[in-house]
Amino acid sequence: MSVAVFLGVCLAGGAGAALRFVVDGWVRSALPMRFPLGTTVINVTGSFVLGVVTALTAGHVLPTTWSTVLGTGLMGGYTTFSTASVETVRLLASGDVRLGLRAGLGTLVIGVLAALAGLWAGSLV
Repeated sequence: MSVAVFLGVCLAGGAGAALRFVVDGWVRSALPMRFPLGTTVINVTGSFVLGVVTALTAGHVLPTTWSTVLGTGLMGGYTTFSTASVETVRLLASGDVRLGLRAGLGTLVIGVLAALAGLWAGSLV
């Protein structure tokens, strides 16, 4: 890995984390609820974008270095499995098993479907 790719991943990761912060804050303020909708939106949209990036790379439309910067850096900083896990556990621990299962399983299933949709959309290019 070159220094340029390493720095690109670092910068993109920081930008992704900042974007996650903004999107989560916007969703929470627009739609306040117990369900972790902000984290779900972030992980689903990130899965879709990563699917597109992966398909574009596989189709030789996007160079591998850009795939690394955008996929590992930007989407790695943007998406957050750990926050989704903690929010799910908090809902379960509070006794809201139904909402906890919706959060955990829903994010997983919808995220995988979003990644599949991103792969499909990216393969159209």
